[in-house]
Amino acid sequence: MQAGTNSDLARAMFAAYRTKDRKFVEGMLSDDFSFTSPLDDHIDRATYMERCWPNSEHIVGHDLERVWERGDEVFVRYLCHKDDGKRFRNAELLSFEGGKLKGVEVYFGADA
Repeated sequence: MQAGTNSDLARAMFAAYRTKDRKFVEGMLSDDFSFTSPLDDHIDRATYMERCWPNSEHIVGHDLERVWERGDEVFVRYLCHKDDGKRFRNAELLSFEGGKLKGVEVYFGADA
């Protein structure tokens, strides 16, 4: 899927988690991709797919509450729905370069 804006790419990434489309996600990550969260400090692409991707199995979907784009960055605040009925709110800063996801910084929110 080729999208028009970085916001479109961000939305496509969240949709891929809902549909469990690992091939799409892997294709969207740049070779020098970096992921940071309160639990991960600048992990690389391979570590991200090994450590974080399995969490997609428990994600039913995301309500994207806010999507702001500025240059190569997209800020997303969302409500995540899990398969056990629990929900939580997070925010992510996504950095794009050349149509690929170069970096993600996740900020954990509270359970909803």
